[in-house]
Amino acid sequence: MARPPPLGELPPDYTPPARSAAPQILAGSLKAPLWLRAYFQGLLFSLGCRIQRHCGKVLFLGLLAFGALALGLRVATIETDLEQLWVEVGSRVSQELQYTKEKLGEEAAYTSQMLIQTPRQEGENVLTPEALRLHLQAALTASKVQVSLYGKSWDLNKICYKSGVPLIENGMIERMIEKLFPCVILTPLDCFWEGAKLQGGSAYLPGRPDIQWTNLDPQQLLEELGPFASLEGFRELLDKAQVGQAYVGRPCLNPDDLHCPPSAPNHHSRQAPSVAQELSGGCHGFSHKFMHWQEELLLGGMARDPQGQLLRAEALQSTFLLMSPRQLYEHFRGDYQTHDIGWSEEQAGTVLQAWQRRFVQVSVEKRRAVPEATPSSRPQSTLSLQLAQEALPENASQQIHAFSSTTLDDILHAFSEVSAARVVGGYLLMLAYACVTMLRWDCAQSQGAVGLAGVLLVALAVASGLGLCALLGIAFNAATTQVLPFLALGIGVDDIFLLAHAFTEAPPGTPLQERMGECLLRTGPSVALTSINNMVAFFMAALVPIPALRAFSLQAAIVVGCNFAAVMLVFPAVLSLDLHRRHCQRLDVLCCFSSPCSARVIQILPQELADRRVPMGIAHLTATIHAFAHCEASSQHVVTGLPPQAHLVAPPSDPLNSELFSPGGSTRDLLGQEEGTRQKAACRSLPCAHWNLAYFARHQFAPLLLQSHAKAVVLVLFGALLGLSLYGATLVQDGLALTDVVPRGTKEHDFLSAQLRYFSLYEVALVTQGGFDYAHSQRALFDLHQRFSSLKAVLPPPATQAPRTWLHYYRNWLQGIQAAFDQDWASGHITLHSYRNGSEDGALAYKLLIQTGDAREPLDFSQLTTKKLVDKEGLIPPELFYVGLTMWVSSDPLGLAASQANFYPPPPEWLHDKYDTTGENLRIPAAQPLEFAQFPFLLRGLQKTSDFVEAIEGARAACAEAGQAGVRAYPSGSPFLFWEQYLGLRRCFLLAVCILLVCTFLVCALLLLNPWTAGLIVLVLALMTVELFGIMGFLGIKLSAIPVVILVASVGIGVEFTVHVALGFLTTQGSRNLRAARALEHTFAPVTDGAVSTLLGLLMLAGSNFDFIVRYFFVVLTVLTLLGLLHGLVLLPVLLSILGPPPEVVQMYKESPEILNPPPPRAGGLRWGLSPTLPQSFARVTTSMTVALHPPPLPGAYIHPASDEPTWSPAATLAASGSSNLTSRGPCPATE
Repeated sequence: MARPPPLGELPPDYTPPARSAAPQILAGSLKAPLWLRAYFQGLLFSLGCRIQRHCGKVLFLGLLAFGALALGLRVATIETDLEQLWVEVGSRVSQELQYTKEKLGEEAAYTSQMLIQTPRQEGENVLTPEALRLHLQAALTASKVQVSLYGKSWDLNKICYKSGVPLIENGMIERMIEKLFPCVILTPLDCFWEGAKLQGGSAYLPGRPDIQWTNLDPQQLLEELGPFASLEGFRELLDKAQVGQAYVGRPCLNPDDLHCPPSAPNHHSRQAPSVAQELSGGCHGFSHKFMHWQEELLLGGMARDPQGQLLRAEALQSTFLLMSPRQLYEHFRGDYQTHDIGWSEEQAGTVLQAWQRRFVQVSVEKRRAVPEATPSSRPQSTLSLQLAQEALPENASQQIHAFSSTTLDDILHAFSEVSAARVVGGYLLMLAYACVTMLRWDCAQSQGAVGLAGVLLVALAVASGLGLCALLGIAFNAATTQVLPFLALGIGVDDIFLLAHAFTEAPPGTPLQERMGECLLRTGPSVALTSINNMVAFFMAALVPIPALRAFSLQAAIVVGCNFAAVMLVFPAVLSLDLHRRHCQRLDVLCCFSSPCSARVIQILPQELADRRVPMGIAHLTATIHAFAHCEASSQHVVTGLPPQAHLVAPPSDPLNSELFSPGGSTRDLLGQEEGTRQKAACRSLPCAHWNLAYFARHQFAPLLLQSHAKAVVLVLFGALLGLSLYGATLVQDGLALTDVVPRGTKEHDFLSAQLRYFSLYEVALVTQGGFDYAHSQRALFDLHQRFSSLKAVLPPPATQAPRTWLHYYRNWLQGIQAAFDQDWASGHITLHSYRNGSEDGALAYKLLIQTGDAREPLDFSQLTTKKLVDKEGLIPPELFYVGLTMWVSSDPLGLAASQANFYPPPPEWLHDKYDTTGENLRIPAAQPLEFAQFPFLLRGLQKTSDFVEAIEGARAACAEAGQAGVRAYPSGSPFLFWEQYLGLRRCFLLAVCILLVCTFLVCALLLLNPWTAGLIVLVLALMTVELFGIMGFLGIKLSAIPVVILVASVGIGVEFTVHVALGFLTTQGSRNLRAARALEHTFAPVTDGAVSTLLGLLMLAGSNFDFIVRYFFVVLTVLTLLGLLHGLVLLPVLLSILGPPPEVVQMYKESPEILNPPPPRAGGLRWGLSPTLPQSFARVTTSMTVALHPPPLPGAYIHPASDEPTWSPAATLAASGSSNLTSRGPCPATE
């Protein structure tokens, strides 16, 4: 290899150039950048030489280290909790969620299981008795579900959510009420007697049949039990709740039913009810006051007449509420039914999940079109559809869609599972591609085994990177398991191809022990630049504050770092071992066998020409000399000799020849060329064997692209693409619906589609925090509720119903007992010192009115006539607020449950005893100051992301206005958890992209040491990002956190396609066109191979069962790869040929126009004329000679006829070799 001249022979102002620029001198003020790059390349050269010297040790230690990190996958965890995945880290939503969990715990109050019924024929009316009976059949089948776990049977009545079970002193009545108290089921069937069939409770009383809701008349039952127990308080409770006759007083859907009660309005007429009329205004549970189900909760696709009367609907919905795991655990803790099974909250959660899965199984319609699958091939929630046939008849005109929270968890688990088949298929496809593209007819140049080893090494690096992430505690998610293995494979193999290409194109004269150093010297900066940019891009993508995407970005950055380490440290050891294989003439892939077609290349180290004179214009000479060999039978050695006379010929003129990447006389060219003197019969490869991507770029692509008119066309086309992309960017909408994530064609997708279309309702709550005095802020609380209720998206309550909030229920209850007290006081039933003759409500008011709120003097009987529980402004006296709260919570459980207040700290329990004679019952403990309470609301009409954003902004504005009045409040619910990110998503996206472009500019400027080139690279990357964003608009891909991560990462991925071309342009010489052509010649093949490998890595994503993966990852990343290929190989060369920076190095003769043309060489000598104007310090020139042995003809090659030029006989060869002392010997290849 050529060495720089001694320092003593350099001019005073000379700065050593980079190794690859040895035959050139520095241009202008670029000495420092070139020197720094030369220093960095020198470090890489030393690294490569050391790796080659110890390749076996490096490979062993590298595989050992990466294998140890890969074991970290054993501790990997997959996160499927939606809140943990999608709630912004550090945002006000996460802080509010944390506050809620601190006060209420992890679990919600209840979980929902839903049934939606829609007609098979579009637009058909479902408000018919027939449709309601089909709905009853499906709901009844679901309500009868039972699961057996831990030796117990669990049905709906045991695990359902029951609202406000009252406390009764009479034990027998209390047990009966506990068994009979109905589950909360929001269903259109509650408008009819048949709604009672969904309630599974029953009780037994002597002398009468089992009591069930289908035959229970609460009024009649209380009359029958009156003589046996004091039930006055319970009777008043039912009256306040407006229970009435419960279900037996409602019309029957099927009046011919034998069990239709006589009290039903249509029992005697036997006429089917008007379904639309009965459902108009909604339905009620067993309590008319506290359990009102509005129309929007039950019916979808409603149509009304001009007067507002309900005419038709296209969907029905029933919702079953279950207890949370914590509630179920608390409910059965210490119960005789669970004392023998070690009852725990985890077991409670298992019971609920099992029941919910069974609920979905028995509720869905029969699907004959779906082929039967084995149990192991289907999700747990769809293992069996046997009972579906019982839910609906085979020829039913309606279809049922079932869904539960467990179903959603199952979807997320399935979404997060690693598809072993797709991973193996993707890596096998990449192995095949790498092997095929690196195979050559010439076994000495074939690198099929290198390709296989490179892909396997990248696979190990990906596994080690993911294992390191697991050890660092970064949880995996669906993006990690579904996308990252393929994306990292495609990106990692790019550098494998680049190093392999460069290794086969080592400059002539490179000593064998320096081949790996030379390879890293030439390609190391590009690999380092692309890898660092990729890592910076993914680290910048972690700025997106969504936990799932932040984890994905960090994992991708770590995996890219592991790929970088594997490519720069371990893969050179693989190349070094392959060089040893070629040196030993072994077959590629099957390296145990000798190669019959290997070409042994013997390189003669550069020799100084002493005082030989050099022609001007040649700074570096390479003499390519062909030697001929024969095998001596006696010694079994190959004897290599030179011709008796060698002629040094100046390099042929080639406008696209690049000394930087491929100096004349490379091994591949040497083995393929014909010389004037050869044997009678010489072999040549087939013409098609000469064609490759580099040949195409050199002879066809670059000359065409760099013509003036072609440049104009390219600029116009890319300008048009940019214009279209800017228009497409205006079409991009924000959002990510759950229907985009769930696989199409599944029953889960059908349910979510129907729900989004017909029942776009969301339960939310307005949470009030601590830090202010509730008692003195009642007016501000009422105003806050009013502002929130006036929002466009809030579903208003019926005009006949009071607002469903704890403060309104509390005030109304106080007004009710005040009215009872006033009546009892006026009638004399209550006096100043006695309340026993008054009503229950009157007695409660009496006890509350005498409270002072002063611990020293807690009672003041004079207040009975001077104070009211609610003043004229509708406010509760502050001194009675917390005492009255304790009384209301204990005395009105149905109202408390309906309000969904969720007080924290919870008020103390207090039991009213009207006949207490000790006076202790007069002392009512005051509730502690509230730190958490909530007002429930329903949001409707939220179809688009803009609807959610508008509702969120209105809610936040209402809370901000309340904050000015001293009330600390925030909205809570799924719209605020998952859609609030869109308030600042675009700003976050623009900020991340801008910061990343600046970082990319700085990284490229520091490593390339050329801000001009770095600016052009950043310009192209910005264009790619804008165009990708615009194409997303045309493809209908919405902007969410996932596309934002891909868009941010596109900047780093795009560097893979641009930096190689830019670096090639920067470090070569000549005009801009010539330098662009040279850069294309030597980067076209590796860049194209890298793009193809990336596409092959992404190809497996196209086979995903989730359309979300296909659209949001495969399509977007494929478009990104194609855009990168076009911009890197088409637009960037054109821009460089027009706006590219000046060369860092120039030919010496261009700096010395006074130099004369050299005289012709003397015959038979190695002397050239040297102009007296040439600086003496450049008089010493080295030459590199390469000697090659032509192998026997390959199979399939054709033989050219021998030329008429003289040939060399073995004897002449030996004589010449002896005189020149250039004979080389080696072991004779074995003959077959």
